[in-house]
Amino acid sequence: MKYIKKFCVCLFILLSLNIIAIPKVSADLESIPNISSPSAILMDLKSGTILYEKNIDKKMYPASLTKVMTAIIVLENCDLNEVATVSYDAVMSISYGYVTANLQIGEELTVEQLLYVLMVGSSNDAAIVLAEHVAGSVEEFSKLMNEKAKEIGCTSTNFVNPNGAHDENHYSTSHDLALIAKYAMKNEMFRTLVSTTSYRLPKTNKYNKEDRLFTTTNALLMVNNNTNADNYYYKYATGIKTGFTTPAKNCLIASANKENLELLTVVLGAGQNDKGLSERYIDTINLFEYGYDNYTLMEVIKAGGIVQTTNIKNATRDTKKLDAVVANDISVLIKISDRDNALLPEVNLNNNLKAPIKKGDVIGSVKYTVEGIEYTEDLVASKDVKKSNAPIYIIIIIIIILLIYLYIKSNNKKKKIYN
Repeated sequence: MKYIKKFCVCLFILLSLNIIAIPKVSADLESIPNISSPSAILMDLKSGTILYEKNIDKKMYPASLTKVMTAIIVLENCDLNEVATVSYDAVMSISYGYVTANLQIGEELTVEQLLYVLMVGSSNDAAIVLAEHVAGSVEEFSKLMNEKAKEIGCTSTNFVNPNGAHDENHYSTSHDLALIAKYAMKNEMFRTLVSTTSYRLPKTNKYNKEDRLFTTTNALLMVNNNTNADNYYYKYATGIKTGFTTPAKNCLIASANKENLELLTVVLGAGQNDKGLSERYIDTINLFEYGYDNYTLMEVIKAGGIVQTTNIKNATRDTKKLDAVVANDISVLIKISDRDNALLPEVNLNNNLKAPIKKGDVIGSVKYTVEGIEYTEDLVASKDVKKSNAPIYIIIIIIIILLIYLYIKSNNKKKKIYN
């Protein structure tokens, strides 16, 4: 018993001195979403900060989420007005049960038309046509996809086709897919494609009707006024892509924008709950709500805001005081519970700043760090700084004084001679 008492006393002392740390329960623990999907991620689209993760490095089948990478390769290698011709293989290689756009062998379509069919209608034949147009074959196009994935930073991704048709060697992770989608959303045309809810193909050289109408497979984007539980419309949603095969189950990459805070989610391997509702949409909406309930985009300083005032060497008296101002707005992702905390800037001015300096010249940088994420922006000169001519004046004065001195000295010598 006495040993137990001694142990308790020692433990109390250690805890009091903070030598032993007790894990603290997060204040936000109750709001952390209960995600049913086997793999999921929530990311801030701008900074890439991960706000929630579940098995994000688990290799899984991406199904039609693959088409996000296909769109990237096409957008970066083609003009939208280029014309592609539908090949025999593009039509006949699609297995039964996979979505097609009913493209016709020999049909001519623009790259832009095929991209809409690819991303809105999730058409697998369109993916093959685009792959062949860009690289000549599915195999060569897949090489481009894998090269791009590595360039973006993916570490556990391998593509063998452009449409996500099931193959054991065709896999990715929710983390890698988030990186791919984050990269893709930098392209404005891609943003347009993935936010479009319907698209109709016009008549072509091989198809004389306009009945090929495609509606988005992303229910988050479809405005629906009913109050049923299977109404998955999310008013802040902006895209991106659904996916499904029997082995992959239901997959979804989604984006949302609320008060300029853009969030990105990926859920893989989702099924249905006991009420028959889609877990990929339920999980995605829960992730978005968790993000918007706990985080906000806070504007730290506007473009032109003064960060620091400094004296410039070799400047005129009326211009030597220079304000260093930020070139662009700085906004940071921050927990709502921390938004009242002061953020201190880390200012770095260029060495040996001296006149002349023009308004708008970069004279340094400023950095704010929030939860390990650095937000850096250029500091620029708020006005022109003119070079002072004072040294020249001083030299002139010295020369004048010297000349006067020599003149006086010469006169004194003459006086001595005559005296």
